[in-house]
Amino acid sequence: MEKRNQNRRQFIGQVAAAGLVSLPLASVLASCADEGEDKEEGISPNEDLMQEHGILNRVLLIYDELVNRINSHKDFDPQLLYQAAMIIRKFIEDYHEKQEELYLFPRFEKAGQHTELVTTLRVQHQQGGLLTSTLMSLGSKPRLGDREYSEIKANLSAFIRMYRPHESREDTVLFPAFKKLVSAHEYNSLGEEFEKNEHKMFGKDGYLDYLAKTESIEKALDIYDLGQFTPVQNQLQ
Repeated sequence: MEKRNQNRRQFIGQVAAAGLVSLPLASVLASCADEGEDKEEGISPNEDLMQEHGILNRVLLIYDELVNRINSHKDFDPQLLYQAAMIIRKFIEDYHEKQEELYLFPRFEKAGQHTELVTTLRVQHQQGGLLTSTLMSLGSKPRLGDREYSEIKANLSAFIRMYRPHESREDTVLFPAFKKLVSAHEYNSLGEEFEKNEHKMFGKDGYLDYLAKTESIEKALDIYDLGQFTPVQNQLQ
């Protein structure tokens, strides 16, 4: 748990530096990680889900890079696409989204709160799975031609366009509402249950393992260095 919280605090700092979350939010998340370490217990459900969104965000960056390479007529190893889509399939769709569908969505539906949003999120989970299946199929090909690149670009663009607002709506609407919807005891208990489910599915270092897989693809595509995304002022004039 100590190693995981340390890595998560480092990850939160990187995300804040990239401007993906506000510094106050990053401070809150980091303090939650510290609290979890001190008490030797799991992190909160919302923090768990939002940090899993961090891996999703990094795969979206990978997808952005692949789209940029297709637009620039630059080839790439289709295995990198397959590996990225596999992270989405295994960690996001088969685990993260299942947590939402099992523990969050039914509670909102039963309470009659945010039901329209939950319906849309369910549909988008289904559509995301279809896009991922297509991307995995294309990424498994030994070589890519113009037709495959065109299809990859269309599916990647659709996935990115859907999931950026999807996850941001969950982070800013659904997750805060969820904490208010359940009792403090139930909320804390669910955090522990989320941790147990993750360990059962992936082992005790599941989050860190998938973070490492994501970083490996970033390095292969030369987009791992965070500094390269900092704008140079004289190039903006």
